[in-house]
Amino acid sequence: MKQTKKIVSKEKFNLIIERISHQLIENHADFSNSVLIGIQPRGTHFCKRIHKKLLKLIKNDILLGTLDITFYRDDFRRRKEPLEPQEININFSIEGKHVILIDDVLYTGRSVRAAMDAILAFGRPRSIELAVLIDRRFSRHLPIQPDYVGQKVDAISSEKVIVEWKEFKGIDQVILLNAEK
Repeated sequence: MKQTKKIVSKEKFNLIIERISHQLIENHADFSNSVLIGIQPRGTHFCKRIHKKLLKLIKNDILLGTLDITFYRDDFRRRKEPLEPQEININFSIEGKHVILIDDVLYTGRSVRAAMDAILAFGRPRSIELAVLIDRRFSRHLPIQPDYVGQKVDAISSEKVIVEWKEFKGIDQVILLNAEK
């Protein structure tokens, strides 16, 4: 029997977006030399939300892109089902820019590593930071840590963190799914 537990409510979801947006403003001021890039597929939703909040807060143009990591993944050829590449939307130079990669859940770190490899195809950034909605601690395969975290979650490998977006599920929330034996 599967059990679910809500770990982030819609109210907390909005607070997380607000808090991370303010932290980004503290570190990047007017974003004149910084860009936001969402890791596809799910990081793009979080990235767009942060971008929208930042535009309201600083009323300045902020470069926004999406990054497909399909062919940079280390499990690309190990999957039974082929991965479908997504459309990449980075129509600006990242050369010398501060890049903020944004994803929904940080688990093993492999997606972030693939994103860092993929981003180099667009130039050499001055720096790369990572913002995540959920940090699943204690499960890293690679030494990757986020700079901005919505919430830390201690989950065992049999548990799954599911982020639901109001655009698709009707409500913003994060749930922890536990498959009992």
